[in-house]
Amino acid sequence: MITELLCTAVAVLLYVNTLDADLCYDDSRAIKTNQDLLPQTPWTNILYDDFWGTLLTHSGSHKSFRPLCTLSFRLNYTLHGLRPWGYHLLNVVLHGLVTALFSALSRSLLGSGLWSLLAGLLFASHPVHTEAVAGVVGRADVGAAFFFLLSLLCYVRHCELRRNPHGSFQIRRHTGGSNTWCWVWMLASLWCAVASMLWKEQGVTVLAMSAMYDLFVFQRLRLRQALLLLIGKRKNLSVLLSLVVLASSGVILLSARFYWMGSRPPNFSNSDNPAADSPHFLTRTLTFLYLPAANAWLLLCPDKLSFDWSMDAVPLVRSLADWRNLHTVAFYVGFIVLAFSALRGPTVKSRETSEKPHIANGKTITNGNGYHATDSNHNTEHGFPTTTLNGSTGLHHSPPQTFLPQTESLVLFSLGALSLPFIPATNLFFYVGFVIAERVLYIPSIGFCLLVATGARTLYFRLNSRCSKAAVLSLCVGLVLLNGLRTVQRNRDWSNEESLYKSGINVNPAKAWGNLGNVLKNQGKMAEAEKAYRNALHYRGNMADMLYNLGLLLQENERYSEALHYYKLAIGSRPTLASAYLNTGIILMNRGNLEEAKSTFLTCADIPDENLKDPHAHKSSVTSCLYNLGKLLHEQGQQEEALSVYRAAVQKMPKQFAPHSLFNMMGEAYMRMNKLEEAAHWYRESLRAKPDHIPAHLTYGKLLSITGQKTEAERYYVRAIQLDPMKGNCYMHYGQFLLEQSRHSEAAEMAVKAAELDSSEFDVVFSAAHMLRQANQNEAAQQQYEHAASLRPDYPAALMNLGAILHLNGKLPEAEANYLRALQLKPDDVITQSNLRKLWNIMERQGLRTKDGLGMQK
Repeated sequence: MITELLCTAVAVLLYVNTLDADLCYDDSRAIKTNQDLLPQTPWTNILYDDFWGTLLTHSGSHKSFRPLCTLSFRLNYTLHGLRPWGYHLLNVVLHGLVTALFSALSRSLLGSGLWSLLAGLLFASHPVHTEAVAGVVGRADVGAAFFFLLSLLCYVRHCELRRNPHGSFQIRRHTGGSNTWCWVWMLASLWCAVASMLWKEQGVTVLAMSAMYDLFVFQRLRLRQALLLLIGKRKNLSVLLSLVVLASSGVILLSARFYWMGSRPPNFSNSDNPAADSPHFLTRTLTFLYLPAANAWLLLCPDKLSFDWSMDAVPLVRSLADWRNLHTVAFYVGFIVLAFSALRGPTVKSRETSEKPHIANGKTITNGNGYHATDSNHNTEHGFPTTTLNGSTGLHHSPPQTFLPQTESLVLFSLGALSLPFIPATNLFFYVGFVIAERVLYIPSIGFCLLVATGARTLYFRLNSRCSKAAVLSLCVGLVLLNGLRTVQRNRDWSNEESLYKSGINVNPAKAWGNLGNVLKNQGKMAEAEKAYRNALHYRGNMADMLYNLGLLLQENERYSEALHYYKLAIGSRPTLASAYLNTGIILMNRGNLEEAKSTFLTCADIPDENLKDPHAHKSSVTSCLYNLGKLLHEQGQQEEALSVYRAAVQKMPKQFAPHSLFNMMGEAYMRMNKLEEAAHWYRESLRAKPDHIPAHLTYGKLLSITGQKTEAERYYVRAIQLDPMKGNCYMHYGQFLLEQSRHSEAAEMAVKAAELDSSEFDVVFSAAHMLRQANQNEAAQQQYEHAASLRPDYPAALMNLGAILHLNGKLPEAEANYLRALQLKPDDVITQSNLRKLWNIMERQGLRTKDGLGMQK
């Protein structure tokens, strides 16, 4: 237990500083925008949605069915919302528990001495684990590893209690129902394997690892003997039954998993896995062969780590002349040599071929399944304590002495633990959405750490001099310390998004600069953000997301022409990028290019909802496009067409879309058509969707006023002001209502307040001037008309109304000047012409000089 406690303490202490870290990178999509975490979302949704909240059967789903991990996120969200510390705390606790389980497994394989401690400390401190532990979405890997090891340890216990070699149940008097408990442990192992798979897909590989343990560690067989056991004439039925249960369980789980995700593999973009998109067979083959070697190097030498290895972070291996093929050859040759050496190592004799059992220390040594073995791992002869791993032979009433697995068995088991959990990431059976992902190495590192500890132990015992042995021990200590220091350094990178993305610039500059631009933009550092986006596009000019983000930044800075250019480039790079269509249409609409805006919105609405990177974001953008198209039609007086578009938007909107503005506009359209009951229904729907939605309060208040419900209408106007006392538009609408009730002095107060709060908003100031004029406060009205004309000096209506109030206030020359200016902008305006003639008549009677620069008849 001391080994487990020490390694767990190191694992927790190394990551304790991550408790203050932010939610980074993929955490946003898996947690912040995942509707499956919200209390109002039925928890059963996690059984039908993928890890990112997309329906599993949707063509854009990543097919990552991890309901237990999502359920843990939901638990975090229920307890403390989006505060990061709780998410990080659970990750660190899980990592500590995984380290404890791994240390326990190591102790059963390496003994309760120095080498199991080395394995545990290597696992606790390995820097490649940082993404899985410090990055919250890495919990899928950590949780899967926890149940992976639990399943394996349960199967170890099953082997210890398994029935005797003749296949008959034998219950010994001193143990009671050992056979019953044997299969209880098997059932526990299977349930843990299911749980591991429901945390992350690769957890199902523990069934294969259990089979490897049974054959090559517990049975101590080599390849030929394993084949004879499986297909030979004389079979060990109890062992075969265990293996059949493992194999059939694996087939059932994989079949169920494939069926549940829609019976088809996921689709990924070419930037996620460029090799999968390559049309050249040689390129795909060489690259896919190289990637396991690159991943193994991260375990061996984790000096170069990154939050993202997509795009060109790992260039494609396009020819046999690429020097990286040497790495590939060296990796596979080393792996195969180790595997065959272990498989062809010292053999064991079966009972059928040996009449006498091997004797050690005066006791029969057997594994309890009809096979005897010699101790070739040099544990007992060097003073290391032996442990009872394999149970009893069933031949003696006193338990026999047993010993630790052979070195060859450990090497084979370590290689299996290193490779089998990694198989789903190899692109062997289906393409995956990454080339390298450090968190995927969390479970395979179990095999790596065991292999290093086994190799260090073997080297230690083969050296004769004390100096050599001390050197080996020093190297082991140094390795653990270096790993720990690198982990602490890497944790600092994961403390916030800015430091994380800066740390990845050397590995994946395009993605790192682009994500850094997003962070800088959110911090208000627009110039730095623009530079970061342009740096990203310098490395990879066809990144649709970066082109869009740069366009969005330029649009916010009112550089509309440049923004439009980058939006169009983004659409050219990814024709399904709905958000780029949305913002393009908005700019065109604001510029008065209404037909082009309509065409853009309609094109967006017709994009097929298939093979999309983020289906939820796409549906939200499409819904917004339809909303803006309906609003455009509404402003053009085409209410029927607008309502048709609004209905399409309601049908397409995703569950996370906030529909209050859409519902309010539907009410406005029905209001224009004088269908008041339908309008009232949609206004109420808007308020139901968002009870503090101010526009719906104002529009519903207007409808209630029209239908004679004055008291109720006033309540909605007052409530709108209470919701936002600093919003001048609310006072303006309330003032209009008061005018209709002939409450002129109150209306005038509302008009002045509205103009003060929204002094830069022409519509508010202009309406306030009207209200003051209607309240017979002409001097105050003149001030507001003058202000409105200054806001829009080229707007004829503002100048005409200013002239009219000056006319009423007896300032005739000033009134004439504004009338003439209005007529210069709009010569055919009949009202202005009529007012000007009346003014000239008055001026002539008073003997004032008039101006006639427009050829008007006086």
